[in-house]
Amino acid sequence: MRMYDIIEKKRDGHELNEEEIRFFIDGYTNGDIPDYQVSALLMSIYFQDMTERERATLTKAMVDSGDKIDLSGISGIKVDKHSTGGVGDTTTLVLAPLVASVGAPVAKMSGRGLGHTGGTIDKLESVPGFHTEISNQEFIDLVNQNKVSVIGQTGNLTPADKKLYSLRDVTATVNSIPLIASSIMSKKIAAGADAIVLDVKTGAGAFMKNLDDAKELAKAMVSIGNQVGRKTMAVISDMSQPLGYAIGNALEVKEAIETLQGKGPEDLTELCLVLGSKMVLLAEKATSLEEARKKLEENLSNGAALEQFKVFLASQGGDTSVVDNPELLPKASKVIDVPAGKSGTIQTLIADNIGTAAMMLGAGRATKESEIDLSAGILLHKKVGDAVQKGEPLLTLHTNIDSVDAVLDLIGNSIVITEEEVDAPVLIYGSITE
Repeated sequence: MRMYDIIEKKRDGHELNEEEIRFFIDGYTNGDIPDYQVSALLMSIYFQDMTERERATLTKAMVDSGDKIDLSGISGIKVDKHSTGGVGDTTTLVLAPLVASVGAPVAKMSGRGLGHTGGTIDKLESVPGFHTEISNQEFIDLVNQNKVSVIGQTGNLTPADKKLYSLRDVTATVNSIPLIASSIMSKKIAAGADAIVLDVKTGAGAFMKNLDDAKELAKAMVSIGNQVGRKTMAVISDMSQPLGYAIGNALEVKEAIETLQGKGPEDLTELCLVLGSKMVLLAEKATSLEEARKKLEENLSNGAALEQFKVFLASQGGDTSVVDNPELLPKASKVIDVPAGKSGTIQTLIADNIGTAAMMLGAGRATKESEIDLSAGILLHKKVGDAVQKGEPLLTLHTNIDSVDAVLDLIGNSIVITEEEVDAPVLIYGSITE
């Protein structure tokens, strides 16, 4: 078999078979096939697309290129959630204990943040003492005992994906639905969950800016998941403005605590209930989405979800006193209110710019080597559709840096106030279940 023939076949719009796809993935992972030939194939896929069967086969080949996490030692249906990224996306901090509180095992493997998208591990490490450096056996034991645990991404998972993504990044082939879908799903499948709920973001702060593209990606990933034996559902949610009010690690932990107390932002709470209901249903802890949601709402109101969060933190060394006293979380030395320049209604709140501003304050990483400031971030006071008076605080900066002039300039270009009435954006655009 020759890579030349595989490139030619896909270039001409034909379907690749399993042997051809595995030849390409195995050869590239092992270093037997050069970058220039894989670049040609990636561009062919970009223009010619892939069938559902090709996408599933590509995903399985990428999974098989490295280690796979074995969660068979955990009783029950292990359910995972993946978000395609956004600004102020605190859902995992709320969902993990909330879903676990109704008996669904959540074995979560999460990463650190890069750029303006926050990493779950960074957020959790805002809690003094909390750590994710635990063995796989301890991880399994904690999920069996407490129904929830979160660890960092370890091992040699999907090395083919790592090599392919680096090449896609420099060959203008990142924005390809089959390549995006197989990349995301290969990591989720290698992480060992039985069921997966996907939160596909769309809007200014999301990877998929266009709603139609987000729907196409969601359908592609659900199809792959179900084809390879993972029960998979997707929700398409808005990221035209930040989710909730907090952007930044310790600030988001505090907001997650408030949400688990039943006092969180309306949009964050609703999204967690929608995603959580699907997780509970797939874990077979409810027979319908309505029953699942009712269970989650009850545990938000009766304190069971909050208590589960305390158990989760304590099991991994975290100081649970921050739950009752969030002031113990890291705090910035400077707290600066940014007032509205005029009265009116918030028309636009550009999510990715607000996220970048938080990164500039120290809340995110410009490069993998950047140090993160767990106390830094932005707390919004207004969202799209809210009325505001001139001089009233629009948001508050939390930082330890000397000058915030560049941040203020960016924020000034990211918030539009109008005299007209503005409706709040739609939060949930739809769901993909099969």
